[in-house]
Order: sequence, then structure tokens, then C-alpha cells
Amino acid sequence: MNTYKFNTNINCGSCINAVTPFLNEVDNLDHWEVNTENPDKVLTVILDNTNTESVIESVKKAGYTINPVV
Repeated sequence: MNTYKFNTNINCGSCINAVTPFLNEVDNLDHWEVNTENPDKVLTVILDNTNTESVIESVKKAGYTINPVV
């Protein structure tokens, strides 16, 4: 399992509810959470593999911005 972090603009409970169906459709995603208390609104995901593109595409489809934390 691999853990990745992304900066997003998912900033409240309603945003989390909006992105949930999109992230729940990602096949290689085991767990995800958003720290809305962090100014960077960090999305942490645990993946079965290293394909982060499916996570990025899902968040963008939901209408939010996402950038990998470097």
C-alpha cells in the first residue's frame, strides 16, 4: 500500500460529501480523508498501487482542484 498527499480546495463537509461518490469509484483506492483544518486542505489517500492519476481525475470530475504535495 502507498500513501499520497494532495493539496485541494475541498474545504468543508459539503465539499467532502460532493467528492465522496467520485473517490469511492476509484478501484485502487483503499482509504482517503481530507484535513479541512489544514490551510492546504490536504487529501491523503492510500492506494494499492502507484497510479495516482485516477484519484486526480476523480477529484477534478467532482469540480475541485488537486495538486500533489511535493
